[in-house]
Amino acid sequence: MNGLLILDKPAGITSHDVVSIVRRATGERAIGHLGTLDPMATGVLPLLLGKYTRLTQFFGRAEKKYEGTIQFGFATDSFDADGVAVGARAALTVGLAELRVLAARFHGEMDQVPPIFSAKKINGVPAHKLARAGVEVPVKAARIHLFGFELLDLNEETGEARFTMHVSAGGYVRSVAHELGLLAGCGAHLSSLRRTQAGLFTLEQAVTVVELKGLANAAEIEAWLPHPRTILPEMPSVTVDDQLAGRLRNGMQVNLPEFSEAPLVKVFTSPTEMMAIAKRVAGTLMQPIVVLG
Repeated sequence: MNGLLILDKPAGITSHDVVSIVRRATGERAIGHLGTLDPMATGVLPLLLGKYTRLTQFFGRAEKKYEGTIQFGFATDSFDADGVAVGARAALTVGLAELRVLAARFHGEMDQVPPIFSAKKINGVPAHKLARAGVEVPVKAARIHLFGFELLDLNEETGEARFTMHVSAGGYVRSVAHELGLLAGCGAHLSSLRRTQAGLFTLEQAVTVVELKGLANAAEIEAWLPHPRTILPEMPSVTVDDQLAGRLRNGMQVNLPEFSEAPLVKVFTSPTEMMAIAKRVAGTLMQPIVVLG
C-alpha cells in the first residue's frame, strides 16, 4: 500500500506504537511517521506508506498547530505531566491578564532549549534514553519561530490554563510551558496536548485507531489516503508517457517544457500513480532525484 495516511493518535502510546498498529492494519511493512508525538499527546500524525516513505525528505519543515493545557504550580523534569515533579510546589499568584502579558514574550523568532527528555539525537542516541540512563544530556538551543501563542482561559482553583499555539518545525510546546512557569514564579508543565494540524494536514482528514482497525479491506483504508496529486502541493504535477518514464527510471534527464520555472516536479504515469520527483537542472531539463517505481 503506497500513500500518506493521516492518523489521529490517541494518548498513552508512542509514535512507534502507532507505526506497529498501522502495519498490522495495512499489511505494509515500510511505514514512517512525519514527526513524533509524545505518548501523552494526541492528534494529527501523518505517516508515509510503502514507496512513499522515500518522500520523507520533502516534509521536514512543516509548521504545527496545537491546543492543550498548562498546569501551574510545579515543574517536572520532562516539562510535561509524564515527568517527575522537581522543586517545591508554589501557588500561582498572578491572574490570566498577567499571564497573557508574560505569554506575549513567546512570539516570533527565538532560541529555544529543548527538554532533555526528547527525541533529539545526541551522537545517534535519543536524548530521552540518555537522560533515563542518568547520562548528562548536552542540549543546545535551536532557532524556532512562534507564530502564535494564546492563553484562552485560566481555572484559578486548579491553576490550569488552556492555550493554542502555532509553531515552526523543531519547536517544543513543553519548553514554552516550562519557561512560562519560570516567568510566573511558580513553575509549570504541559498537562495535555493535542496537535490539530501538521503542515497542511488537519484533524478533519485524520482516521482514529479505532476507525482504522474497523476497516475491512485495503480499498476502505485507501479511501482515507489523500489523492497523490494533493501531496506536496508546492510541486506541480506532470504526467509522462512510457518513453519518458523509462528514461527517468534509469536516472536520465528529460525535457519538460511546461515546467521550465519549477525547481521540483511530481512525475506521474497515470492520474494517481506517482513515479518520481524531478529537479530542474537548467531550462526545461529535469533530473530525477527520487524514483518511486
